Amino acid sequence: MEKATFGGGCFWCTEAIFKDLEGVLYVEPGYAGGTIKNPGYKEVCTGRTGHAEVIRIHFDAAVVSYAKLLEVFFRTHDPTTLNRQGNDVGTQYRSAVFYHNDFQKNCAETIIERLTAEGAYPNPIVTEITEVNNYYPAEDYHKNYFERNQDQPYCAMVVKPKVEKFKKVFSEVLKEGV
Repeated sequence: MEKATFGGGCFWCTEAIFKDLEGVLYVEPGYAGGTIKNPGYKEVCTGRTGHAEVIRIHFDAAVVSYAKLLEVFFRTHDPTTLNRQGNDVGTQYRSAVFYHNDFQKNCAETIIERLTAEGAYPNPIVTEITEVNNYYPAEDYHKNYFERNQDQPYCAMVVKPKVEKFKKVFSEVLKEGV
């Protein structure tokens, strides 16, 4: 089992996307990249802790590659907006790849170079690539948040459309029955 840690805006959205990907064993929402120990959701939401909302993906690399995880990551959020995703604004919503080893760092850099050369986005990619540091799991009520709160307004208006788009674009790599 390997780990990948990504910040792509609200972790309710990113968790809901990656948990349905074949080869992903489980996804854990959390916080990374900040300066304080054991931050809580309310502290991180202030934008003053330096932490980003992230997901830690536990995956089987024999089933899904790290490169495929990065492909999903870059196609399911906007890596060109600094410190924001949609209406979620602040450093806690920044686009970030928190790598666990040199392979992951090199893979992320290569994909960003390729996407830039291809002109995949009209604006420059601003995704931070940094070694994973100060990772802390989020509070339990954030786990499977979308699954448990689909009728909550944010989930219905923001998370659900992202999940539906993901399922259409990546239908060939979804877990069976999803």
